[in-house]
Amino acid sequence: MKKLVIALLILSSFATSASAADRLRIAYSSISAAYLGIWVARDAGLFAREGFDDQIIFIPSATQLAQVLVAGDVDIASLGGGPVMAASLSGADLKVIGNNVNKLIFSIHTKPEVKSLEELRGKRIAVSRFGSAADIAARTALRKNNMDPAKDVILMQLGTMSNMFGALKSGAVEASVVSPPTQFLSEKLGFKEIVSITDLDLAYPNPSMAVPGELIRKKPEVIERFLRAYVRGVHRARIDRDGAIKTLAKFTAISDTAILNRTYDFYMAKVIERAPYINMQGMQNALDDVARTVPAAKNAKPEQFVDLRFLDRIEKSGLLKELYR
Repeated sequence: MKKLVIALLILSSFATSASAADRLRIAYSSISAAYLGIWVARDAGLFAREGFDDQIIFIPSATQLAQVLVAGDVDIASLGGGPVMAASLSGADLKVIGNNVNKLIFSIHTKPEVKSLEELRGKRIAVSRFGSAADIAARTALRKNNMDPAKDVILMQLGTMSNMFGALKSGAVEASVVSPPTQFLSEKLGFKEIVSITDLDLAYPNPSMAVPGELIRKKPEVIERFLRAYVRGVHRARIDRDGAIKTLAKFTAISDTAILNRTYDFYMAKVIERAPYINMQGMQNALDDVARTVPAAKNAKPEQFVDLRFLDRIEKSGLLKELYR
């Protein structure tokens, strides 16, 4: 009997350790349909299917999320590629394993009476955080219109997309960077697109999926299982429109059916790829932007921030052919 009790205690301890080893903390940094593959994989039980006790965490700042990833408080982070590179250049051991989206998907919205970006000189434009994809999008649009982001406007850090749009609605700012689905809600409420950053077709990791180097070295199979679940999540979103829209409503807290449908169609048809491929020109664009404030970025190469082995294994595994035959 004593031996049986000891055996049960050993088995219980082993089970607890196995469960702890399979915990997967996945964090994302903004309310955007760019994360639909992750959200659907969660809701459809696809991470659980890979043996994970998964937690999905929202941290509304790419720069803060990079710090959280470095600290080891999450295992996989989905955030703008620029903050990942900046953290790596500061000594963090991080690698990009895939990109949810490979271009900037944003607009600058303002009141209907504003006729041009030029009229926003000296005015306030809401972004999330300096260095975030929304911030980079705003600065890019301003420069392309011969305006200096540091001198000609006032960029205000307001954290979340809901805070940014809320400031536009209340008049606390004259313009805001928005992305779907908030962009479509803004249009419905009568605000006007003054610049489409999306139409600039600027390659950029928006967002990337990054992991600590320690996870790559010690538990590479965890990353492979995560990517399998993610790829299946994107596929599930494509074949189960109603389920994906339900998930989209849950994670964005938007109930307007027309906006949800429009957001789904936009991302599924034009933005999210079957696998989280990495556009290296986009990585270079992000690196060029980081170089504006981090001198070490000027001599860096985008290849040093990525690890392509896991995407290669997904390709060679036949999973994509199985899903899309």
